[in-house]
Amino acid sequence: MKVVFVHPDLGIGGAERLVVDAALALQARGHSVKLLTAHHDPSHCFKETSDGTLDVKAVGDWLPRSFCGRFYALCAYIRMIYVALYLVLFSGLQYDVVFCDQISACIPFLKMRRKPKVLFYCHFPDQLLTQRLTFLKRLYRAPIDWLEEKTTGMAHCVLVNSSFTAKTFAKTFPSLSHIQPDVLYPSLNFAAFDGPVQTPTDLLPPNVDTLFLSINRFERKKNLGLAIEALGKLLENLPAKERKGVHLVMAGGYDERVTENREHYLELRQLVDRLQLADHITFKRSFSDAEKLSLLSNCSCLLYTPSNEHFGIVPIEAMYMSRPVVAVNSGGPLETVVDGKTGFLREPDAESFAEAMREFVTKKDLTKIFGKAGRARVVSSFSFKAFGNKLDRLVRKLKKS
Repeated sequence: MKVVFVHPDLGIGGAERLVVDAALALQARGHSVKLLTAHHDPSHCFKETSDGTLDVKAVGDWLPRSFCGRFYALCAYIRMIYVALYLVLFSGLQYDVVFCDQISACIPFLKMRRKPKVLFYCHFPDQLLTQRLTFLKRLYRAPIDWLEEKTTGMAHCVLVNSSFTAKTFAKTFPSLSHIQPDVLYPSLNFAAFDGPVQTPTDLLPPNVDTLFLSINRFERKKNLGLAIEALGKLLENLPAKERKGVHLVMAGGYDERVTENREHYLELRQLVDRLQLADHITFKRSFSDAEKLSLLSNCSCLLYTPSNEHFGIVPIEAMYMSRPVVAVNSGGPLETVVDGKTGFLREPDAESFAEAMREFVTKKDLTKIFGKAGRARVVSSFSFKAFGNKLDRLVRKLKKS
């Protein structure tokens, strides 16, 4: 079959990783795959989208991302609608299925061609990813929220990334009670993690016995300050001798174009200075795949701080690399991390995280024990092969319907 993916911004993130993996999985099974996006920066993307592995075309990047630093959602909707119109009216492409995600407003335009089927992947309802603290913000979001629900229901098939998201989908979109989304867990392409690991000399701090790692975008909703505050609490309760060998690396996606990335990075640096933790924390803004592998393979434990995260691919990556995870006990990690076996699930407060982190300082063999169990769990439940097989079945079934 011929499958086209449409996605807002093919940068670096969990949603982008899923889209890339879905495209690779279908391509590996003999389907013709093309990707259309409103933005694609070859210097800030997954390598499969820039090295020729996948056929990527960016259209509409001339459209604004915001107006005077506001109206990001509206601009994103307009950009995706433009991508859809380009595909339908001007691309000349013939296709059987369109895979779109994040922004459903483009679906009515994708359905201007009657024969192709539209599959919508709901990472999480968009309307839940923003706050409405003012009347003007509520007024602005009302039509956008209505449009999201209305257009999501127009897809021929809806997928979600976890059972948690499926429940949230039902609560958020009451008019779509007739739709029962299929759960398609994100996966790992194990081959991308099985190569040799090279550690640049300037990547890891020297003389560290216990290395904690946080990997996430520099966004406030990711609650990255929790990792910093937890480290502070941990160090307060450790003897001076053990304290010297404890370090935290705050690594994450960072895009200079994104105001929040710049602001929140500075906020986190200020928090580190306020807690006097500069000697125990290293920041790494944006990193290569090789650097990520090196960080994962050298850490003692991954700290995953978002609450109600719809899935979270980073804990899966860490567990496959035989590293335990300390995560907030809500959302997707409840379906991926097994408390007391592959890591710890804790309340989102510094004391609870610090208590779990102390286990890896005082029990050096725990990383190996939990890491082995975590890798086995990922291999059995989140393999790229299983992901690709299910997606292939869904796409073939969709075309026949």
